[in-house]
Amino acid sequence: MSLDNFIPEVWSARLFENLKKAHVFPNLANTDYEGEIRQVGDKVRINNIGEISVGNYSKNTNMSSADDLTSSQTELDIDQQKYIHFQIDDIDQAQMKPKVMDAAMTDAGYALADEVDKYIAALHAQAGETLTEDSLTDENIIDELGEASEKLSENNVPQTGRWIVLPPWAIKLLVKGEIISFGASANATGGTIEADASYRAGWVDRAYGFDIYMSNNLAVYDTTGVHALAGTRRAITYAGQISSMEAYRPELRFANAVKGLMVFGSKVVDSNALVNLQIKED
Repeated sequence: MSLDNFIPEVWSARLFENLKKAHVFPNLANTDYEGEIRQVGDKVRINNIGEISVGNYSKNTNMSSADDLTSSQTELDIDQQKYIHFQIDDIDQAQMKPKVMDAAMTDAGYALADEVDKYIAALHAQAGETLTEDSLTDENIIDELGEASEKLSENNVPQTGRWIVLPPWAIKLLVKGEIISFGASANATGGTIEADASYRAGWVDRAYGFDIYMSNNLAVYDTTGVHALAGTRRAITYAGQISSMEAYRPELRFANAVKGLMVFGSKVVDSNALVNLQIKED
C-alpha cells in the first residue's frame, strides 16, 4: 500500500464502522451527544428538565401563574483513551494476496469494540435497581425477566424499546425452557435482523417485552456469575470518537505502520431505567 493513497479520514471512518458492527452495549445506549466530542478531557453537559404540573381548567376562570421550569445538569466525561498501533512488513504485504490492511483494520475495530463494550457493561453499579438470583434454571429464569420488567414498570419506564443483555448460558436456559427460539429471524417490529444489522449485533429473540441480547462482556459477579443488565436507551449515554489516525513509514523498517486513537465516555444518566441482575447458573 502506497502511503500516497492513505487518506486518514477514510480509514478513520472505516475503523469506526467496524466498531459499530462488533459490539452490543453502545448500540443500546443513546448517542445523542456523540458528534459534540473531539478529544479526551471534553465534557458533555446534559440538561434534564424537571416535571411540569397539570391543572384543572374551568371556563371563564384564570389559570394559575406559569410554572418556572427547573433543570438539573449531568456531565458526561470523555475520559477513556484507547489506541491501536501496528505495522505490516513490505515483504509480508507483497506475499499476501488478500487486502491485509483491510483485515488488520477490521481486527483493530473488533479489539476496540471489546474495550468499549466491557466499559459500558461495568456500569452496572450505577443501576437504580438490583436483583440477585444465585440459582437460575430453565424453570425459573422467566421469573427473573418478569422481576426486571416489574422494576422498570414501577419506575414508569416505557415498555417500548426495553432490552436485556444476558450471558450465553442464560440464553441456553431460555431456549431449554422453550421461552425463546435461538436465532429467530423476526425482530420486535416484524422486520428482519438484516434490515437493522448495526442495532441487532448480539440480538437473539424477544420475550417478556424485552429484546434479548447475548454478550460475553458482562462484568463478573461473585467469581462465577455475571451482572446482566436490563433497561432502555434512556438509561445510558455513550459518546466515542476516532480522534486521530496516522500512517507512517518506520525509520528503521521497510514497512507501513498505522496508529490510531479513540476517545470515549459513558455513564448512566437515568438510573431508574436500568436494572442490574446479579445472576448465577444453578
